[in-house]
Amino acid sequence: MTSTTAMPSVWARWTTGVPLLSLPILAVTWGRDVPTPIALALAILLGASVLSAVHHAEVVAHRVGEPFGSLVLAIAVTVIEVGLILTLTASGGQSAQTLGRDTVFAAVMITCNGIVGASIVAGVRRRGPVLFNAEGAGGALATVVILASVCFVLPNFTSATPGPRFSSGQLAFAAAASLLLYALFVTTQTVRHRDFFLPVDAEGEPVEQEHADPPSDRETWTSAALLLAALVAVVGLAKVESKSIEKLVAVAGLPQAVVGVVIALVVLAPESLAAVRAARRGRMQTAFNLAYGSAIASIGLTVPVLALATIWVETPLLLGLEPIHLALFAITVATNILTVVPGRATLLQGGLHLAMLAAFVFLSMFP
Repeated sequence: MTSTTAMPSVWARWTTGVPLLSLPILAVTWGRDVPTPIALALAILLGASVLSAVHHAEVVAHRVGEPFGSLVLAIAVTVIEVGLILTLTASGGQSAQTLGRDTVFAAVMITCNGIVGASIVAGVRRRGPVLFNAEGAGGALATVVILASVCFVLPNFTSATPGPRFSSGQLAFAAAASLLLYALFVTTQTVRHRDFFLPVDAEGEPVEQEHADPPSDRETWTSAALLLAALVAVVGLAKVESKSIEKLVAVAGLPQAVVGVVIALVVLAPESLAAVRAARRGRMQTAFNLAYGSAIASIGLTVPVLALATIWVETPLLLGLEPIHLALFAITVATNILTVVPGRATLLQGGLHLAMLAAFVFLSMFP
């Protein structure tokens, strides 16, 4: 009895201490070219900060309830992504022109294949075929497809400027459309059709599930402050580690697009873990909300900010996908549609999504 009651206390102290420890270490290492041993230690601290962010985001999400809770982590992760992309783009470098595209598209592939696939596998292993609301998941998937198509597919077919690049007017249109579609989705999820995004029971009916008493106001505000500290630590430490990552990529002879994949994997780690945990508890709709919601937020918020940043950052913003990535995106869309339409999924669907993620990562490294 003592051990089971002590574990939450130890976990709470650990997730509280990591953000407070990370911030002074970040201040000391910021802007410095750290040696390899310190870079490895910072990588461990970065992973711990991600886990801490997951914990505190879940506390806040539990307080506000679904589907609002799924938005908390999605927006928080997008803040990390935008800050990191702008920081690295402003510093220039070989991959600066396509870093935004590579990172956001990697986020789409990781969410639609990695998070969806891992969540299905986790849910199936615990409870058999998983159930979810096909109307809510289908609407979210459609939003992802339209956003990604407008921002990353259409630049390859426009003729106003050479290459996979929007003109200024086209970029402004894509940014405005992205913001409006994001706002429309959030309104649909949280106001107009909130029941479409709630977990469902065995009969497919939406249910409000609460497994424990929600945290107090004090606990919620404390976790919100620690979540902010953890997110700052994550983006800051990732920035410090970015030079080491770029050096490693160059030494390994890999394409610079791999940097975007690594960034996306880091910033999406909190949502990935939270989605898998939700799926293991039988809340598959919550896992889908996290997966598709983070993809929508990543495009709908990141692209407008990057478009606005082109006013001050002289580096061109190339958004059009490479042919191999266009093919992978088309296959991903088809696979997700076939998964979402029935409203239930088995281990096969989970395996197919994870296979697509593996193909994307491998072909990003060896195009």
